[in-house]
Amino acid sequence: MAQLPEGMRITWLGHATFLIETPTGKRLMIDAFTASNPKCPDELKSPGKLDAILLTHGHADHTADCVELAKAAGDPEVVAMNEVAGWFENQGVKNTVGFNKGGTYEVAGVKVHMTDAKHSSSMPDGSYGGEAAGLVLEFEGGFRIYHAGDTCVFGDMSLIGRLLKPDLAMLPIGDHYTMGPASAAEAIRLLGVKSVIPMHYGTMPVLTGTPEQLRKEASDVEGLEVIEMQPGESIG
Repeated sequence: MAQLPEGMRITWLGHATFLIETPTGKRLMIDAFTASNPKCPDELKSPGKLDAILLTHGHADHTADCVELAKAAGDPEVVAMNEVAGWFENQGVKNTVGFNKGGTYEVAGVKVHMTDAKHSSSMPDGSYGGEAAGLVLEFEGGFRIYHAGDTCVFGDMSLIGRLLKPDLAMLPIGDHYTMGPASAAEAIRLLGVKSVIPMHYGTMPVLTGTPEQLRKEASDVEGLEVIEMQPGESIG
């Protein structure tokens, strides 16, 4: 497994939601789907103070609990695609920051690079949510995590690998709404990563992909570690 920086801790809350504690003691959430998330353990549905909430796109299974989490977490910066950030600002969320693909925004000592993703995006009320995105988080010391968001595999993942050089990738594998295991295996090859956390599977019956299928499909990738986590489990 990619060696996490000392003091970093990554907790999977189920689906595509992660809580990351940085070596400097900051707490970031990727995608705000906890209270509404059937896989999120009860004790983590209200995770406490957060320094930032990062959103990949507008769909409810990534944003449904953002308003409540932001209020309960001490009004952290909510960082997302322009349209997503603007929608939450209109819902009364404080400290929203909108930016766009190709851009970088620094929050809580972490450089957040917004990348492409191939997926639709709309807000929980059905209004326009801009485009779906992925995020590469660059921590002090240079360690980088790529959260692909919801996406199919696409050739320009090779550019993400070449330009942003992620050490660890969080990739959807569930199929139906995102890529399944075979496509995720190709994403691994394009990115050039050796450490992968599967996500966006098992939340509902239609999301049938499994980590074991991913291991099989990517068995040609030398040195690959597929880090299979359970909701509520942490590494680091």
